[in-house]
Formats: sequence, structure tokens, C-alpha cells
Amino acid sequence: MSDPLYAIEVRVDSRYLPDQSDPRENRYVFAYTVRLLNTGRIAAQLLRRHWIIVDGNGKVQEVRGEGVVGEQPRLEPGQRYEYTSGAVLETAVGSMRGSYEMLAEDGTRFLAPIPPFRLAVPRVIH
Repeated sequence: MSDPLYAIEVRVDSRYLPDQSDPRENRYVFAYTVRLLNTGRIAAQLLRRHWIIVDGNGKVQEVRGEGVVGEQPRLEPGQRYEYTSGAVLETAVGSMRGSYEMLAEDGTRFLAPIPPFRLAVPRVIH
């Protein structure tokens, strides 16, 4: 099997921000750090993001927009890009998943899937 021409690996780590949260008001704030790695054989630029955020009550929010944190990074093969952003939930647990729309230097558009990850207040999930 040959190396893929278009491939972006996405990894995410999340953490709870107690100083910005207020559980009495059902406000739980989380930060997440996304690491992208171009594992393909061609440069690609991140154009748009699509997030699906689900809280512990099953409430779904969809977020779509240009780039990430005000940028549309271009990644050469083997290049990494990292950024941190945040999400606010009404519950102590939830999850996020989604995709990035990428534009390869040859004009091909493709999706880079963002695998599901959990948002959780420590010691809430056993």
C-alpha cells in the first residue's frame, strides 16, 4: 500500500477549567489542544472547521467557521500545527468531534476527521 497523497492526522487533549466554570450556574468551561500533522505527500491548507459538541443531556451544538483561532494554516508534508481553543457546556461531561476542510496544493479538497474526544470534570466519570 502506498503512502496517502492527502492525509492529516488529528489528535486532541482536553482539560477542565475550574476557574472559568460555575457549576451552580451549569457552566462548565473546557480547553482543548489540537495537534495536526500532515502525514500525506502533498502540502495542504486548513480552510474550515466543523465541530459537533454534545453535552451530558444530549444537547447538540454544531459550529462551523473559517480556519481555526483566526488562522488558516498551511502544512507541508511532515509539518505539525498546534492550537488551543475552548468550549462551554451546561453539563459536567460531554464530547466533541468533527472535521477540517483541507485544500491540497494541487487544488483537491478533502476532509480531515477529528476523532471524538471527551470533555469531563475530573472525578465525575468513574
